[in-house]
Amino acid sequence: MRRSLLVLLVMTALAWPAATIAYDIPYLTGRVVDEANIISAGERDQLSAMLKAHEAATTNQVVVLTVPTIGQASIEEYAVKVFETWKLGQKGKDNGVLVVVVPQDHKMRIEVGYGLESALPDGACGEIIRTWMTPAFKAGNYDKGIDDGVAAIVARLEGRGGPTDRTPAEAPSASSTSSGFDAAPMPLTQRLVIGAFIFGMLGIFTVVGIGTPGIGWFIYFFMIPFWAIFPMVIVGARPTLYLLAAYLVGFPLAKLRLRRQEWYQRSARELKSSGRTSIGGFVVSSGGSGSSGWSSGGGGGFSGGGGSSGGGGASGSW
Repeated sequence: MRRSLLVLLVMTALAWPAATIAYDIPYLTGRVVDEANIISAGERDQLSAMLKAHEAATTNQVVVLTVPTIGQASIEEYAVKVFETWKLGQKGKDNGVLVVVVPQDHKMRIEVGYGLESALPDGACGEIIRTWMTPAFKAGNYDKGIDDGVAAIVARLEGRGGPTDRTPAEAPSASSTSSGFDAAPMPLTQRLVIGAFIFGMLGIFTVVGIGTPGIGWFIYFFMIPFWAIFPMVIVGARPTLYLLAAYLVGFPLAKLRLRRQEWYQRSARELKSSGRTSIGGFVVSSGGSGSSGWSSGGGGGFSGGGGSSGGGGASGSW
């Protein structure tokens, strides 16, 4: 009995954080619930007025929700849970529509009640997202993307096909962007975990290279492509360029500064005379061919592993 209770408590503890992150649903405070704070005050008022007029004319209830992130939850299951919790649409008509935008995860969804699926089928929702919302979001204009997307939904529900008084935004081309390569879209928690791994490994090898005579310069050149590629996954191209420049300049400066330290000069002399020295608990040795290696003070072999890191991006559309 005691063991069963313990297992139940452990399973509950493991499941509780995931459920909390996946289904953190805000209160329904109006037709526009901007928890991510990405919509300007004027645009919120304009959207609310548009949706209020549409509801008065048709009884259809269209609501916009923005949240910063939904963690590991899928946008589909999150939208359904919000829809069910808020009970959008009229009872018996099921004529509600929910527009969800998650900027940090680069996700969005149009969730449609059963009663409006014929007027707003899946294909039409996909077209609205691709034509009216995605290009504006890629350009960083949430006001226009959400306003155009909602206007397209309203026009479709009112039998007008689509908005005729506006044109879709143009997404920035790869040549017009400042970096040409952006950080991979992923949830914040995943970005932090992968970033800690990547920068932790880069940092360890960089510190070892700076503090080690002989082989340190080999590590310097060996690590250049790693500093030029891996940080892009986390921070994008422009910050990676700055990090690479800092590495290229900072490593030699730090190493030249350490050369003046007595312990560094002693280690260099020991490597030259006996082929072995101890640095920070590690034994560094130089081979007969001029190459160097290092091992732990305990006598066991120590070598860098060929580990790899892979993480899927969010299922975003921009």
